[in-house]
Amino acid sequence: MSQGFEPLLSALNALAGGLFLLSAFGMVATRQVLGCLRFFIAQSLLLAASAFLLGAAPLSAHLIAVGLLTIITKSWLLPWLLRRMVRQEVYTRREITQAVNIPSSLLIALGLVLGAYFLSAPWLPAGAAAGAGFVRINLPIGLAGLLLGAYTLAVRREALPQLLGLLAMENGAFFAGIAVAPGLSLIAELAVAFDVLVLAFVLGVLTRMIHERTGSTEVGRLAALKEEPFR
Repeated sequence: MSQGFEPLLSALNALAGGLFLLSAFGMVATRQVLGCLRFFIAQSLLLAASAFLLGAAPLSAHLIAVGLLTIITKSWLLPWLLRRMVRQEVYTRREITQAVNIPSSLLIALGLVLGAYFLSAPWLPAGAAAGAGFVRINLPIGLAGLLLGAYTLAVRREALPQLLGLLAMENGAFFAGIAVAPGLSLIAELAVAFDVLVLAFVLGVLTRMIHERTGSTEVGRLAALKEEPFR
């Protein structure tokens, strides 16, 4: 790809980054499990879009493969697996239980984003070196996505939203990593993809068990799954 296209690709990547950040805020603000899953799918698609844009200038088979793998595993296979393993009632009727209310969570999330930009500032490249524009976009947004995913994981009490918060942390790390170390992204994505699918399968079974035994998907009720004492 010619260098003349880099400003256009950088602008499109900035748009993808902005929407990526909005999807992270959406995961913090939504009250429904299905909404949280949809925001995660959108975030994964935007991560793939950023990988495609970075892989176009210059052409990088590694980043194109990362984008395709992200679409297949996180935007299609993983949501399909979770929808198959967990009862539909969990997605359509149950509100997410969390430790902090939504308005306070959004204020905290805004503070985390501002903190991410300040933390990443010393590592942002100066000048107009090749790829510097992508790093200046992806590094702070990726760090913000990682922090917002960690916050989602910390305050949610439902098993599935906690899993999605963990995966959102991974998305944030990859959003920064594809710009900072594009050559390592494919290796890391391949290493994580299988573990993520196994984790989703195990957590799907666990969530189904919790729901069947207690009528809830709160991880705090795992004690209800213990065996009855022997008589």
